[in-house]
Amino acid sequence: MLSSRIQKIKPSATLAINAKAIELIKQGKDILKFGTGEPDFDTPQNIKDAAKRAIDQGFTKYTAATGIPELKEAVIQKLKRDNHIEAKTENVLITNGGKQALFNLFMTLLNPGDEVLIPSPYWVSYSDIVAVCEGSSKFIDTRSNHFKLTAKMVEEAITPTSKILILNSPSNPTGMMIEKEELEKIAEIALKNNLYLISDEVYEYFCYDGKTHFSIGSLPELSELVFTVNAVSKTYAMTGWRVGYIVGPEIIIKKMGYLQSHSTSNPCSIAQKAALEALTGPQDSIQIMAREFLKRRNFVFEAMNQIPGFQLQKPEGAFYAFPDISGCFNGQMRNSFDFTEFLLEKAGVAVVPWGAFGEPGKNHIRFSYATSMQDIEEGIERIKSIL
Repeated sequence: MLSSRIQKIKPSATLAINAKAIELIKQGKDILKFGTGEPDFDTPQNIKDAAKRAIDQGFTKYTAATGIPELKEAVIQKLKRDNHIEAKTENVLITNGGKQALFNLFMTLLNPGDEVLIPSPYWVSYSDIVAVCEGSSKFIDTRSNHFKLTAKMVEEAITPTSKILILNSPSNPTGMMIEKEELEKIAEIALKNNLYLISDEVYEYFCYDGKTHFSIGSLPELSELVFTVNAVSKTYAMTGWRVGYIVGPEIIIKKMGYLQSHSTSNPCSIAQKAALEALTGPQDSIQIMAREFLKRRNFVFEAMNQIPGFQLQKPEGAFYAFPDISGCFNGQMRNSFDFTEFLLEKAGVAVVPWGAFGEPGKNHIRFSYATSMQDIEEGIERIKSIL
C-alpha cells in the first residue's frame, strides 16, 4: 500500500521527544525540555515589525518561487561580508527552512545508490532525507578524534559511488568544530574525487573559546562543488518563520528552483520580508545570544562532569552538550534509550537519546542548552538527584 520510499523514513526523534514532553505537560506533569534545538530568545522586535509592515502593505501574495530578489541580494552581501563567499543571484535559492534546501538538493543530485558521506554522530534528518531521495548513506565514525572530522577519515571512506560529503561545523549534536586546516585538506580530496560538499552552517555565529567559523565555500577552486546551506532560524531565533537558503553552482540551483516551484512554490512572503530585515538590520542580537550561550555552555560543562557516570567533552560551538552517560548503565538501564525514558518519567527532564544521531553516539544523550539558565540549573539538579 505505502511506497517503498516513504517506508524508509523514521519519525524525527527530537520532535518525538518534544511532543511526548508537551503531552506530559498537558497532563499536569512538571517537565523541563532540553530536546529541541530552539533558542529561547524572542525574535528581535525589528524583525517582527518588518513582518507586520509586510502584512499592512499587502505583501501577502505569491512571490517568485525561488525567493524575492532583495532577499537574495541580502544573502549575497551577507556571504561576502561574513563568509568571504562570492555569489550571484543565479547561485541563490530561498527555501522553506534549511531542511527544504537539503531536500531539494538531494532530489536534484541523487540517483538510486549514489552514496552520501555523513560524519557521525549526525543531525537527525540527514540520513532520512537521503533515503527518501533514494540515495545511500555511508557514515564516518568520528569518535577517534573527539567527534571532529579529518581529511584522513574522508579519504578512507570514499568509494567509487561516493557523490556528496556533508559538513556540519559547529556540529549538531556534538558542538564540535572541524579545523580550518582539515577543511582545506578535505577540499583537496573533493577536487581530486569530484565530490560535492554540503556545508551546513546554521550554527556559524555560535563559536566559543576564540574559535572562528570557516566557510569551505570561500575557496574559489571549489565553486562548482560546494553548496552552502544556512537559515535565519537559529541565528535570529526565527525557528518558526521557516526561511532558509542555499548557495551553489548555477545550473544545479536552477534545477532545484524548478523542483521547488512544483512542490511548495515560494517561501512565505511575509517571512521573507522578516528574513530580509534579519540579514540587513541590526546584528547586535546575535552577540547577545552568543554570550548567553557561552555562559550556559560553561555551566553545563562544569556541572555535567560532576555528575557520577557522566563524561562531557567541552562543546566548541552551537548549543548542545553530548555527554557519554554509559557510566550510568546497569542491569535495568542498558542504553541511552532506557536512560532517556528514565529521566523523563522519574525526573521530568526531556533529552534526546543516541538513536537520533547514529551508532557512534550510542552511549550518549543530547542536551540542548538553548533554554533559560534557571531551567538548566534545575534540570542538572534533577538529574543529579534521581541518579
